[in-house]
Amino acid sequence: MTVRVASVRDLRDERGSVTAEFAVVLPAVLACLALCIGALHGAVQYGSLAAGAAVAARLEGRGDDPGGSIPAGATAMVEREGRTVCVRLTAAGDTVLSRLGVLLSARACALDEAEAG
Repeated sequence: MTVRVASVRDLRDERGSVTAEFAVVLPAVLACLALCIGALHGAVQYGSLAAGAAVAARLEGRGDDPGGSIPAGATAMVEREGRTVCVRLTAAGDTVLSRLGVLLSARACALDEAEAG
């Protein structure tokens, strides 16, 4: 078995390759980190939309104003289907995910007490 020892000349030939590899890998790592942070933000925002839609649907079903339960920047649409009232909340389009074409929305339904009674 022969072991080759690197000479000073071999090491000089490799100089700068680490810098080039770092320059290629760093943007990919940063893009991956940005996507992970955007996904986490989207999950939190979806949870807020789902909770807000549930509260807004219950309030709308009782005949109350659901305006205070809608998260800031979200748009609401009320749909009535038979004896139920449904609220769909859609997030504002200024997030990382919306720039990638992902639009977050949540829908919740509750019994329409005005129709049921």
